[in-house]
Amino acid sequence: MIEIQLVENEIKPFETAMDAEMIKAIKHFEKELLKIRTGRAHTSLIEDIIVSCYGKDMMPLKKIASLAAPDARLLTIQPWDKALLHDIERALTTSDIGIVPVNDGDVIKLPLPDMSHARREDLIKQLGKRLEECKVAIRNVRKDFNNIIRDAKKDKKISENFFNRLSDSLQKFTDKFIDSAENLSSKKEKDIRSV
Repeated sequence: MIEIQLVENEIKPFETAMDAEMIKAIKHFEKELLKIRTGRAHTSLIEDIIVSCYGKDMMPLKKIASLAAPDARLLTIQPWDKALLHDIERALTTSDIGIVPVNDGDVIKLPLPDMSHARREDLIKQLGKRLEECKVAIRNVRKDFNNIIRDAKKDKKISENFFNRLSDSLQKFTDKFIDSAENLSSKKEKDIRSV
């Protein structure tokens, strides 16, 4: 829950709080974009895949293995405990990364195939889904701040005029952050299509 003290005619604290909340959605979106592969291997593609360890614990891959990208088309996973090889392989197989793991008994290799047209389209769909999630997160922040200013107006803590200024500022910030998310998405889509 967002906590902010509204003071009549002091818009800056409101804008600072809005900016801080909306930027969280953009930062999360940027992390999600790293997980969508273009043409080069990057460990962020697999590091957050959840692995069922020892039959009960659920842990992200980066916490149970050493991850590397020795070349542009290969990812390697070396678990710290070799007993987890099959658990990691199972998690990779059931994930949505679309890469078949190769287990040699010590290391799991993920050879990245050349992207087909169908795979590119699938990645663009994933990108669209993540963009929409980011937009929803930004709109939820807008809704929370709108509820705060609406309640403050209703309780007569702020004037109608100040409420309108805050509403206009809220919409400008929302538009700015949605444009930012769309720009990030466009760049990523261009990368996916060009590789």
